[in-house]
Amino acid sequence: MIEKITFQELFAMKKKAEKIVSLTAYDASFAALLDAAGVEVVLVGDSLGMVLQGEANTLDVSMDDMVYHTRLVSKTCKRAMLVSDLPFQSYETKELALHNAERLVQAGAKVVKLEGGVEMQEVVEHLCANNIEVCGHVGLQPQSVELYGGYKVQGRDENSARRIMNGALALQSAGAKMVVLECIPADLAEQVTAALNIPTIGIGAGVACDGQVLVLYDLLGVSIKSPHMAKNFLAESGNISDAIRDYVSAVKSGDFPAIEHSFK
Repeated sequence: MIEKITFQELFAMKKKAEKIVSLTAYDASFAALLDAAGVEVVLVGDSLGMVLQGEANTLDVSMDDMVYHTRLVSKTCKRAMLVSDLPFQSYETKELALHNAERLVQAGAKVVKLEGGVEMQEVVEHLCANNIEVCGHVGLQPQSVELYGGYKVQGRDENSARRIMNGALALQSAGAKMVVLECIPADLAEQVTAALNIPTIGIGAGVACDGQVLVLYDLLGVSIKSPHMAKNFLAESGNISDAIRDYVSAVKSGDFPAIEHSFK
C-alpha cells in the first residue's frame, strides 16, 4: 500500500531545506501523472475557472465545481497530499466555512485552502478545532482580484509587506499547516519563510520558499494566457510526463523558479 505524504514529512523537508513540489490537477488522468512523477502536494485549485471554464478570473467557481473536481482527482491521487480550494464566498463565516470544508473532505481532500491573512484567523481556528487541516494563502489573492484592480504584485511597500508577514504569522498561530505565497517580492517571501515554522509554497514568490506550485496548464503551455512566473516545461521535454518530471527536478534542485519567474 502506498503511504500518503504527511505534514510531518513536509515539516521535515522544510527543516532539511528539501524543496516541496506542488502542482494543480483537476481530473483523474493528470492527477495520476503528477502522483507518478513524485509531486508531494496536488492542489485542486479554483484556477479551474480560468483554465477549464474559460472565465477571466476564479470568482464564478462554485462549491459544486470544487467538490466534483476534488472527487475526480482523489480517485488517482494515491501518494500526494490532496489540497482543495474553498472558492469565492464559500467561507464568509466560520460556520459556512466548516460546512463547505467538510464537503471537500468528504470528496477526498486532505486539506482545504483559503485566502486571507489576519482576517481569516477566527475561521482557521474554527476549522482546525473541528479537525479540518488548513492551508493559508497570502500575497496576491485571486478571489480579491477586483479589489486590486487586476493581477498585481503585492507587498512592494512597507505597509503591505507588513500585512503579508502578519497575515502569515496569524494563519500559523490559528493552526494552518502550510501557506501559499503568491506574487510577492522574492526577498519578502524569503523573510516570511524564515519567520514561519510551517512550510511556504511559492508561486511568483522566488526560490527561497520551502516549495513551489504552478498551474499545470501553465507548465504545459496550454493556458490561454500564461503568467510571468510560469515556465513552459513541455516546450523543452516534448511530452507531458517528462515535462512534469522536469518540473519536479527543477524545483528540487532550485533551478526553478529562476530570476525571470520572480519579482523584486
